[in-house]
Order: sequence, then structure tokens, then C-alpha cells
Amino acid sequence: MDEEAAITPAARLVRDFVNTLEPQVDEELLTTPDRLRDWFAERGLLPATTALRPVDLAAAVAIREGLRAVLLRHAGHDADPGTLAGLDRALARVPVRMTLDAGGPRLVAVRDSASDGALAGLVDAVRRCAEEGTWSRLKVCARDTCRWAYYDASRNQARRWCSMAGCGNHIKMRRAYATRRRRERAAVPPSQDAGGPGPRSG
Repeated sequence: MDEEAAITPAARLVRDFVNTLEPQVDEELLTTPDRLRDWFAERGLLPATTALRPVDLAAAVAIREGLRAVLLRHAGHDADPGTLAGLDRALARVPVRMTLDAGGPRLVAVRDSASDGALAGLVDAVRRCAEEGTWSRLKVCARDTCRWAYYDASRNQARRWCSMAGCGNHIKMRRAYATRRRRERAAVPPSQDAGGPGPRSG
């Protein structure tokens, strides 16, 4: 199944937010408060004329990296406890409440702040993912130099890499090479492996 066809709007929003940083090439989209504002505005989370502050950018980045850590756990790996704690602290600074207007239950910011409103929109997207059953399908690539977020549309949710052709193939080749090297070392006679003298001539 095509990933883009399978992914819901809420899951796409969370995935794309995590992917505003591409660790493998160290490409950061959210370099300034204005860039953050533009990203949110393009997705209808706040007005394009909003002025954001450096503290808003710091909160958004903390939430993004916390979400990346959570999605790493979804892929079956341990997440950094400090990053997860930072996520909790950042979320605590964006209090939300339930509203039943505009067509159904959703989470909105308690404070009348544009940045809080945008971050509340992200939190509500996480809620919608959990509600629709897509939350656990959001993962980040198991390759430690990649960590790109993706949606696992596989039936058994066993996918571990952003792409099989790229990172998946790289990891499998690296594992095969390590296995081959272990077998080669095991096959070396002890005297040669230890650097001992070879057989004497004549």
C-alpha cells in the first residue's frame, strides 16, 4: 500500500513536523521563529502575520525531538529519557482544554496565544492519531544516522526503516558484513590469530 494514500491528515501532520529536521544531512527547516510561523501557517495552525518569539521556537523544537523519541519507541528501540522528559516539560507549558464546537471534540489552547494555539493543534493531531488507530504506525527509521519519520502501512506493523531500498538495505548489508567477519575470525587458527610465529622452514 502506498504510504501517502494510507496516511491520515493527523498522522501526516505529526510525521511532517518531526521531519522538519533531517538528521542524516543535518537539514533544519525551523531555523528562526519566522520559519516556524511559516510552517504552521502553511498548515492552517496560525495566521501568516503572527509574530513568534525565540522561546516559541525552542518549545516547538523540544516537542518535535520528544515526538521523534516516542516514534523511535514505536519502532522497537529505546528512547533517551532526557528527551522524553523535555517533551513532558514543553507540553506542560502549553495547557489545552476540550472543546465541542466546530464539528466535534478537539483540543485547543487554554491561553489566547497564537503559538500555544499552533502547538495545541499538534497535540490534537496526536489525540486524533490515537483515536483513529494510526499513532503506533508512526515511527522513525531504525538507522541511527537517519531517524526520518515515516508511516508504517504494513499489515503487521513490522517495518523498521524509512525505506527498504535505502536504510533497510544498508543495515542488512552491515549486519551481513559483521557476521561474515565474525566467521572469518573464528576460522583463523589460534596461533595465527594471536600473532604467534608461523611454521619454521628447513
